[in-house]
Amino acid sequence: MSRRLSAQRGQNIPEDACCEEHREPPRLFCEDDQALLCGRCFRPEEHENHVVNGVREAADRYRKLFQGILNTLKEKLEVAKSILADEQERMVMIQGEEQDFKEMIESEYRIRFRLMVEEEMNVQSQQGCIFNPSMREDNQNQLMEFATELKEKSQETLRRLNDLGKENMNKLKESEVRLSEQICSLQRITAELEKKCGEYTLALLQNARYSVERSESLLLQCLEPAQITDLSLCQVTGMSGMLKVLQRAVTLDPNTAHPCLVLSEDRRSICLRNVQQDVPDGPGRFIFEATVLGVESFTSGRHYWEVDVEKATRWLLGISEDSGSGHSDLPTAARDKVLLIGSMMGTNYTFWVFPPLKRVSLRGEQMHKVGIFLDCKYGQLSFYDVTDRSLIYNFSSLTFRGAVRPIFSLCIPTGGTNSDSLSICCPHVASCDVTVSPQASSA
Repeated sequence: MSRRLSAQRGQNIPEDACCEEHREPPRLFCEDDQALLCGRCFRPEEHENHVVNGVREAADRYRKLFQGILNTLKEKLEVAKSILADEQERMVMIQGEEQDFKEMIESEYRIRFRLMVEEEMNVQSQQGCIFNPSMREDNQNQLMEFATELKEKSQETLRRLNDLGKENMNKLKESEVRLSEQICSLQRITAELEKKCGEYTLALLQNARYSVERSESLLLQCLEPAQITDLSLCQVTGMSGMLKVLQRAVTLDPNTAHPCLVLSEDRRSICLRNVQQDVPDGPGRFIFEATVLGVESFTSGRHYWEVDVEKATRWLLGISEDSGSGHSDLPTAARDKVLLIGSMMGTNYTFWVFPPLKRVSLRGEQMHKVGIFLDCKYGQLSFYDVTDRSLIYNFSSLTFRGAVRPIFSLCIPTGGTNSDSLSICCPHVASCDVTVSPQASSA
């Protein structure tokens, strides 16, 4: 029998094996040489400074070592399977996200085109171009140039989105292949170690170090999901100048304000306090969320308002259908709201939208103002980062069953203090195209 077990990887050593030279059973195991030795084969000068143990002691030590490695391998195998399932799910999700972003981009550019046409018509009317064929033709040509430029910008944004979507999908597919290979390796080594743990003393010691090294090498391999790029990086930049013309002087309705919210005298700001105020109860007052509605309700037309969120770490903005009865924040009323939720962690902003609730963007800079544009005719609601003049998210094809009102909300703290506040910005120009119904309100 060969002393060095590494030379016999293709063979199994029988438990009753004997030394071929001395015909004696092996009694010792040299850890350094990975060799089985009978009593007469052992020469101290050949194994000076080596770790030499009895075969049963060595086998017990390796069996415990194999069992520990085996448990870790099984844990890693489950993690790998979980990551693979997540990667396959992300493949489906990013296809849906890409389609959502595509529709959002197309919807936003349609909004901009309609606003651009109206803006140009207003300019023509002010300049008297309607009665001047030459000037009217010049303005129509200019409008066509603007429309072409807008279309090119839209196509360029969609191309970037498509390229980014392909890049993300390729990364996920590569990750899927890599994880599948790691899972196969883990399953194979796990099966080998399980078999090894069940073997007798001599067979277990055969190639013991090799089995440990192979297992440890596999354990050192990293299990990481693919790092894909957020599709929200394909930002639609710029904002129509008509939005400022459509800006409304929205005010807050104190009859709907949660008792933790303190309204300013001009009813344009809210501040969150930990102690509830003594306010009269009413069917329209929010009792579960630190929320308040705007006085104005919109039934038709287009409307834009801006909110200063610089002093808030977590806020909610959007529109709510005016039910006219019942507490506004009962669970069933959630279906009647369209919302953007902003949450600041350090210097990063995360945005969520509803419905359905989903994360849509992550930005690495502080936001100061959010713009909200509502087009009742086309069922569109857009949220803008006024600070860097870019689109955050756009809802299209919304259906309103009646009047809608602006909604504003802050996050009630679970502990400690919170002095978050929001402020509605005043319009800088006179509004037009207004179809607004003020709600009855009292101080």
